[in-house]
Amino acid sequence: MNDKQALDIFLDRGAIHSGQVEDIQAEMANTGKNLVQVMIDYGFVTEDQFYHTIAEHAGAEFYNLPPDYEVPTEVQRMIPGGLARLHGALPIALQGESVVVALLDPLNPQTLEDLRFATGRDLIAAVAPHDQIRDRLDRYYGADLSSMDDILEEIGSISFGEDGKTDAASVEAEANAGPIIKFVDLILYQAIQDRASDIHFEPFEHEFKIRYRVDGALYEMSPPPRHLALPVISRVKVMANLNIAEKRLPQDGRIQREIGTRQVDLRVSTLPTQYGESVVLRVLDRSSVNLDLENLGMPPYIFERINATIEKPNGIFVVTGPTGSGKTTTLYAALRKINTIDSKLLTAEDPVEYDIEGLIQVPVNESIGLTFGRVLRAFLRQDPDRIMVGETRDVETAQIAIQASLTGHLVLTTLHTNDSAGAVTRLIDMGVEPFLISSSLEAVLAQRLIRRICDKCRTAYEPSEALLTQLGLSPHEIGDKNFYYGKGCEACNQTGYRGRKGIYEWLEITDPLRELINQRAPSLVLKQKAVELGMVTLREDGLRGIYDGETTIEEVLKYT
Repeated sequence: MNDKQALDIFLDRGAIHSGQVEDIQAEMANTGKNLVQVMIDYGFVTEDQFYHTIAEHAGAEFYNLPPDYEVPTEVQRMIPGGLARLHGALPIALQGESVVVALLDPLNPQTLEDLRFATGRDLIAAVAPHDQIRDRLDRYYGADLSSMDDILEEIGSISFGEDGKTDAASVEAEANAGPIIKFVDLILYQAIQDRASDIHFEPFEHEFKIRYRVDGALYEMSPPPRHLALPVISRVKVMANLNIAEKRLPQDGRIQREIGTRQVDLRVSTLPTQYGESVVLRVLDRSSVNLDLENLGMPPYIFERINATIEKPNGIFVVTGPTGSGKTTTLYAALRKINTIDSKLLTAEDPVEYDIEGLIQVPVNESIGLTFGRVLRAFLRQDPDRIMVGETRDVETAQIAIQASLTGHLVLTTLHTNDSAGAVTRLIDMGVEPFLISSSLEAVLAQRLIRRICDKCRTAYEPSEALLTQLGLSPHEIGDKNFYYGKGCEACNQTGYRGRKGIYEWLEITDPLRELINQRAPSLVLKQKAVELGMVTLREDGLRGIYDGETTIEEVLKYT
């Protein structure tokens, strides 16, 4: 349940006042307790009063389920396990022909609507304490994933797309068929469970592939029948409010869902291909992203230098790396650190990935001429202190960013280059004068995300000489250091890896480097000078990860 919505309800009813809202939010952030617990601790409400108020507002009935109350088995079966967990919905009783469903998010009308579509039943929303719902969801549906096989079997009895009708009404009717809704919901649920960052729906001539990207690597799930491509992709487009009749042009949209107890944003991108539309969903899981600089696992010297740089009154701080290397997360974490009441922060992003309280975030829209350059020009008339530009793509954006930094603003931005020194030459290649770069650029952080070895199956081994040579190491250099790899187990889906860590390269723009920039020195010369002055390269930071037993030689070779 959205905490802000719930707090607004109590605020409107006079149970709390606006000053107490901040205290409650601060207490939640500091202790990790949920909203209900904090409000009970502060003595604002009892547990019953809290849920009664929510039920009253939602026009639903409040149920307090006694510890010995068991939901009858026939009622449990009214909603398949996968759907129950996906929507945080517990069927608790029958009222005539209707099923009473206790929801974790009773304030979201879409949840009930989706469940009605998926189950084909008449449902009545109810409110119950969250721990009672979660406890019974775990107990009743712990092992039942309402398996894909059951749903595919159900779908197999229906003919999709076989009558040759491709008009919008027919396609939409297929997309809203119960089994298709169930199937797509389960794919989303499974992706979130597996910590996927992207979900790919790919139609080919004879097959329809669905793949997840987990920790930067793609894994394929068992492919559904080819004829499901159109209804499944249409269902995703319906959820993202896209035009399902338009199949010739790429489209972008967004799905916001409460999946189980987590608020998840899915960025949707469609691409017309020879055999239908390819669709990719980027998963932005707000509960799993860690936007605190302290918790990003940086080496202490990087953390300290970032802190010092973002506290400067002006200048440019660039984070560089390929797509998916965590640049935006680092910048968001830096902005959160300096997001104080006495400074105005503006961001231009394409698109806005996470909504952060206290930041004024502007989505760039190239199709209507709202480019980074145009937004940035408007920013300067908004009296900002710090500005974030999602990406510096062209000379116009770069020049305005430099002007902004020279007129007393701190500018944070990203570039796509292979290393930190490459950021300087990229700006010169764009057409920015070297003297402007040397006078405004404060620091460049290059970063990569590499996979961590799974803790559960980490195993020591002796690497071959050839592998060490690729790393540039000789056997006598490594001495008695241990090397590890992941054998593969249930916890990591037999991959040997679980989670990712960052490796970093910090380039401080000092006077010797400024002279070289003014002379238009190539990036190799800049890099050599920076190493001479003590810069730790990405490869060296990767070696630190290998020696600490956190990652493998293969991962470091792949990304550096």
